[in-house]
Amino acid sequence: MHVPSTVIPHEHRADVLTLWDYHDMKHEVRPANVGIGLGSHDIGVAVRTVELYHAGVYPLIVFTGANAPTTVNRFPRGEAVHYREYALEHGVPDDAILIETKATNTSQNFEFTRDLLHSKGLHVETAVLVSRPYQERRAYATCKMVWPELEVICSSYRPPIDEYVAGIGDADFVISMLVGDTQRITMFADAGFAIPQDIPDEVDAAYKRLVDAGHTSRLIK
Repeated sequence: MHVPSTVIPHEHRADVLTLWDYHDMKHEVRPANVGIGLGSHDIGVAVRTVELYHAGVYPLIVFTGANAPTTVNRFPRGEAVHYREYALEHGVPDDAILIETKATNTSQNFEFTRDLLHSKGLHVETAVLVSRPYQERRAYATCKMVWPELEVICSSYRPPIDEYVAGIGDADFVISMLVGDTQRITMFADAGFAIPQDIPDEVDAAYKRLVDAGHTSRLIK
């Protein structure tokens, strides 16, 4: 039985750190109308969303997400459902949580969350987007395309990368997700799903080296 490694290969570490840093929007968290936790395989999204709620950053949480191939085994009842359960277990009142359970991609996360809030008669102008650490930039770019009037701050549960990889339990999976999200920055902007983002030369070079090294399982063909 193959046991995934939780150690980033030394020869790829610099490139992994380059992508890890690129996807960090480095936003300063400030008060907002709502926290939007984007569904994924990473329970850290719920951890950070709840942490910011208890810090008084926002009075309302929306968890959004159905399932994807990378999440169905971990969260069989759906990403948003499991995130809500975590929040309830950690002291967030039920009436401070809304869930959106149909979104299967990032554009839908924002479309369906906006529709849900409108259906509740809630008008929001500001939001903290909580995502996986390597999804911050794509979340920002997608939200600004889908919901341009919303003022957004990006945040994530972001421990040191080795601790993060150990928590996920599979270094190759994390590296492949980093590579996949980097590809999507350009691809989704070209397709009109997100606003364009600058990709520095060193980021592009790191991405290409990791692709050449075989970390391609999350690439869109």
